Amino acid sequence: MPKLSSFSTSFFIIAATCTVCGLALAAAGPGHKETPIKPAFVLDKTRYIGLDEIEPGMQAYCLTVFSGTLVEKFDFEVVSVVRNFEPRRDAILVKGTDERFVHAGVIAGCSGSPVYIDGRMAGALAFGWPFSKDPLYGVTPIEEMLAVGTEDGGDKRNIMHLTVDFSEPLDLARVEQQIMSPQRRQAETAGSGKMLPMPVVVSGIPDSAARELDSVLGPFGLVTVAGLSGGSQDSDRNVQLSPGAVLTVPLVSGDIDIAVVGTVTEVVGDEVFGFGHSFLGYGAVNLPMATGKVHTVVANTMRSFKLSSPVETVGTLTFDEAAAVRGRIGAAPDVIPMTINVSRYNDRVLKSYECTVANNRLLTPLLLRMALTGALTQRGDLPPDHALKYRTTIEIAGAEPISYENISSNTQASELLTETIAPVSLLMNNPFEPLEVKSIRCDVEVFDQTMLAGIRSVDVSDYKVKQGEKFSVGVVVEPERGPKKRYTFDLTVPADLEPGQYEILITGGYGYYDFLTKAARQRFIAEDIDTLVEALNNILRIRRDRLYCMFVLAQSGIALERAELPDLPPTRAMVLTDATRTLEAQPYQHWIEQSIQTSQVIGGGQKIQIEVTE
Repeated sequence: MPKLSSFSTSFFIIAATCTVCGLALAAAGPGHKETPIKPAFVLDKTRYIGLDEIEPGMQAYCLTVFSGTLVEKFDFEVVSVVRNFEPRRDAILVKGTDERFVHAGVIAGCSGSPVYIDGRMAGALAFGWPFSKDPLYGVTPIEEMLAVGTEDGGDKRNIMHLTVDFSEPLDLARVEQQIMSPQRRQAETAGSGKMLPMPVVVSGIPDSAARELDSVLGPFGLVTVAGLSGGSQDSDRNVQLSPGAVLTVPLVSGDIDIAVVGTVTEVVGDEVFGFGHSFLGYGAVNLPMATGKVHTVVANTMRSFKLSSPVETVGTLTFDEAAAVRGRIGAAPDVIPMTINVSRYNDRVLKSYECTVANNRLLTPLLLRMALTGALTQRGDLPPDHALKYRTTIEIAGAEPISYENISSNTQASELLTETIAPVSLLMNNPFEPLEVKSIRCDVEVFDQTMLAGIRSVDVSDYKVKQGEKFSVGVVVEPERGPKKRYTFDLTVPADLEPGQYEILITGGYGYYDFLTKAARQRFIAEDIDTLVEALNNILRIRRDRLYCMFVLAQSGIALERAELPDLPPTRAMVLTDATRTLEAQPYQHWIEQSIQTSQVIGGGQKIQIEVTE
């Protein structure tokens, strides 16, 4: 492994110079506004070659892996040096002359392969031209790569920017829609050159799920390829991260593997530099960093790529910037344990998937969706008529867990996916304080039959009832498949209820949610961390396989933000609902509620009117 040598010395000089500048400013007094001059990065010319020394026609070579873990040398030729191909960024153009590069052309997975000229490192393969007849590559200069992670702060895009109005009841479907439509573009360079696409090698899930992942990750400049899981030999685990070695980012590891593949450019001490361009490009990160192996290079007219797999996590990516990624060997990455248990109608054996998922506010919800989709469809797509029964628990550091169970039917798992990834994204990206997700568990039963049902009819034992009198409401539920079934609710009129006309609503889970978001909207609004968790649980614990009966009474009292004051005297309620007050208040809706467990997903609803007399 390379020694620290002049690279460390250069950084020591820079740090010392900055310290001196800082002391000088301190001596000038607190009101001094002058910005200290940042010393220039000093390149070790004995180890690295600068752009001013490079000429067209010079011979070059790169180091990369075409098979297994063996780093090989491939001949290149310098075509040109391009200054300011992007603002404040330069590039070197090189062309592969080795017959394997000539055959394969531009290869996804070569991102970061170090290029040497005159025996010194010049930079890394970083971009190319799709459908180019020659293996023409753009090289990111090593000077730009070694500067990654040296600036203070960093881009803060490690957050999914959700457009959520937290003053209104949470809309999980809208949150999921935003998660699945990330506004990212593939990086472009001069002359329509594009950064080398990095393969996202997927194994352990069906092709259909991998294709969905490809549509989501495409805007990030990534290309999904079906991979080979596991199979690493003991000898593979002895491989170290060195210039030209495979560098992988295992986004999901375990029974399901999803890993980004690139190449190591340089290693200085325990610091690793690679890719020659960004992964996602938002500054400071915490992602697993692993060694890898190449099974083969797939030469393709449209896009050649390395078919690879991760071997062993050995550290953490800490920076992700335009010129490179940077990581630290030995640093433990942040990951989230995930368990998915699937019982299917066409599989006698319960399938259990134990994985770890990268802990990343942007990626984790996407990865969770892909893992769930893959686990559910491992034994084939869901049939047209199907049902899912599921239990999900999301453990959170320092807060009540998100825990619920429910049923869906004929929705192709969309409700399960929404109710899993939207809460995770809201927990990790809320405007109050990001919460640490400790673990995720999902147990799913898949049935090959519909469980949809509708409300056929509703009747009442007496449409005119007295105060304090009992009455019953009969409901006939008709499944799409199977016989009708009758359910009965026994209700009692409150003895002090004012005479008049009242409404009774009979509905399933969908209608019950609609009713609650109007009658008790404060229960689904988030004002801080605690109320966010509470609101999520309130939404997710509404069962679709229950039949609900609401005897809607008169409005009295108020709901003051989230506080419910149902028995507040009218005069006091009038004072608190005054328009000049800062706290939002609304009339409190009273109702009597009952529910009955069914074996169907109840759709639709009906209303009936009764008259209460003295």
